[in-house]
Amino acid sequence: MSSILTNNGAMVALQTLKSINSNLSDVQSQISTGKSVGSAKDNSAVWAISKVMESDVKGFKAISDSLSLGEATVSVGRKAAETVTDLLTDMKEKIVASQEDNVDKVKIQADISALRDQITTVVGAAQFNGLNLVDSAGTVNVLGSLDRDAAGNVTASNIAVTKQNLSTGSYAAKAVFDTTNTDGVSADGADTFGFALDASGGTVDAGTIEFEDPAAADAWAAGDSVTIRLGDDTVTYTITQEDVDATATEDVIAVGVKSAIEASGANVTVDYDTTTPGRVTITNADTTDGLHISGQFNNASSGGLGALAAIDVTSGASAALGSIETLIGTAIDAAAAFGSVEGRIEIQSDFVSNLSDSLKSGIGAMVDANMEEASARLTALQTQQQLGVQSLSIANSAPETLLSLFR
Repeated sequence: MSSILTNNGAMVALQTLKSINSNLSDVQSQISTGKSVGSAKDNSAVWAISKVMESDVKGFKAISDSLSLGEATVSVGRKAAETVTDLLTDMKEKIVASQEDNVDKVKIQADISALRDQITTVVGAAQFNGLNLVDSAGTVNVLGSLDRDAAGNVTASNIAVTKQNLSTGSYAAKAVFDTTNTDGVSADGADTFGFALDASGGTVDAGTIEFEDPAAADAWAAGDSVTIRLGDDTVTYTITQEDVDATATEDVIAVGVKSAIEASGANVTVDYDTTTPGRVTITNADTTDGLHISGQFNNASSGGLGALAAIDVTSGASAALGSIETLIGTAIDAAAAFGSVEGRIEIQSDFVSNLSDSLKSGIGAMVDANMEEASARLTALQTQQQLGVQSLSIANSAPETLLSLFR
């Protein structure tokens, strides 16, 4: 039955054309934006995931900048520590030369003082963006990562950089050591010492270190420390308030140093002399090589190289040699520590860069449009649109045929 009131063919053609136009609009949007999911209405779940990942990518961009800044700062600290090591090595050369009796120790001391001043200059200038890692103790954090757990909670992960105190100021000498050995080397009431032991079984293979009582040492203070270097092994003992409050502080320190030396792995034996307060005896256990032993006192308020102020070859060339060995070890350890953390920051920076690229690829896989497919669909839909328009035109002209029935 034909009707001029209801044109079913036109309605079908119109609905088909509307569907074609809607699909065509979607394809054109994909082509213009390059995204198959450009808004939440396209695919709410995928859109939400992509937005979270995009926020992480922006966060990792900030982390990358932080790592670059941190790496540059640590690099400045490392280079400063390496420079200080070289200057201390030059100073050691001067101190070794001063061991001779027929040299002008006053002139040598002048050269040593000039090198000390240069170290102070290097340490003071070793800052990057206002942060100096070698002029004081402490820890700074470099933002290293953002960690997201399964529940979506985000926490920041930091790389801790330990500052290495290579400053030379605020040193107060104290009479803390009374060292002797069978070779006659002694440092009575000094804050540094140095002596050598022969191989085990040699003429001189044992020496003693005696810590002065609190009165002679001008009162020990909490935070003061003593560093003992036995060849390549270094032991540091820090005095606590409990040590200071003890009845015999020198005995407590001696026992603590004995335990620290034994724990260090140095090839020596250590005995505590119960008959003489504060005294330990160190014996070289190596049967082939001799051993140089040196000691250095550091008061709590001094810089890491504060003992440089006490080096004076005009009055104590032997003690200066022991002291410089300890200070060189301090500078070397600082440079090594900076080098280690700088390498870690570099590795983390590479990882963050690769992770950001992976996240971007993942986002693209979820929301980017397939341009080849979009091009093919565009051509097909344009053809369907033309056919739909023609079909609707045919359907709309159908009622006109009914006029012939009334002629």
